[in-house]
Amino acid sequence: MAVKLKWLSVVLSLISVIGFSQSKKGIIPKSYVVHKVFDTIVIDGDESDASWSKVDWSDPFTDIEGVEKPKYNTKVKMLWDETNFYILAKMEEPHVWANLKQRDTIIFYNNDFEVFIDPDGDTFNYYELEINALNTAWDLFLTKPYRENDNVVLNDWNISGLKSAVKINGTINNPNDTDEGWVLEMAIPWAAYRKSFGENNIPVDQFWRVNFSRVNWQHSLTNGTYKRKKGSDGKFLQEYNWVWSPQGVINMHEPEKWGYVYFSSKAGTDSFIIPQEEKLKWELYSLYRAQKKYYQTHKAWAKSLDSLTKSSIVVDGKMVKPVLENHSTGFNITIRSPFSNKTLIIKQDGKIISN
Repeated sequence: MAVKLKWLSVVLSLISVIGFSQSKKGIIPKSYVVHKVFDTIVIDGDESDASWSKVDWSDPFTDIEGVEKPKYNTKVKMLWDETNFYILAKMEEPHVWANLKQRDTIIFYNNDFEVFIDPDGDTFNYYELEINALNTAWDLFLTKPYRENDNVVLNDWNISGLKSAVKINGTINNPNDTDEGWVLEMAIPWAAYRKSFGENNIPVDQFWRVNFSRVNWQHSLTNGTYKRKKGSDGKFLQEYNWVWSPQGVINMHEPEKWGYVYFSSKAGTDSFIIPQEEKLKWELYSLYRAQKKYYQTHKAWAKSLDSLTKSSIVVDGKMVKPVLENHSTGFNITIRSPFSNKTLIIKQDGKIISN
């Protein structure tokens, strides 16, 4: 696929947030149990649908680093059936504005709502969807996170069958009044995420790694038209990033930190506990990031874990001793699970193998 020139600006805008600096505060990913819906959901942006009234809102969004309360509230609800993954997002906003109308333009240059999905949770081959208050969508597929230099971004990939609708509680692009905000409702077909023809990829009683982000810009008015606000240096002021499950760093493209969305087949009675194997994976990714950071500084991989962190870690009261092995093309870090006796290995590209 030919890479579009506009994609270069996206890459450049991400350079400042891609890296391995991490929050020192331990952050546990959020989780949400999604219940199955048996009634038809009309995608019209109206939150009063009877099906939505039966499920709870998520926790309010926080800032992406997980340390500050956002200026405006954001929350989501989720449902599923045999055809679609349904998402309802409600955003408080006194000035609802947008000007991007062409699909697959860089939607986060407007205030927007974003969905990130990694079905198998291995941080490879994941999906991003951005929608603004004009209901203009940008959907893309990423083979790997941006931190991996050999990743491929398919900007021309589309979510076939996507349905979305926006309801403005106020008037869009009108600076003469104060709005309540906007509601975004969407139905994402499971079929859009199939890896092969006929694959049954509906995650019944399974979890996917998912996160949601809301981009919000300070604005200025020019002849009654909303624009992103610039500082005294002529550059656009930094946007706000408010998310469901905090990342601990200003970077949505660390899929290992996304939340856990569990698709329950039970009628409103199910709960979800993050599996212990997932907690081991968190530790492996922590070591992976430390090894990458070490390489940035020393232009060589660390030869021992003592150069990166403690030689042993504790997960749910169990002591684990990772093993680091360097080789000609990178490294492996191995953990033997005290919970299942499985071996988990993370490679230099962030891929985890379990056997």
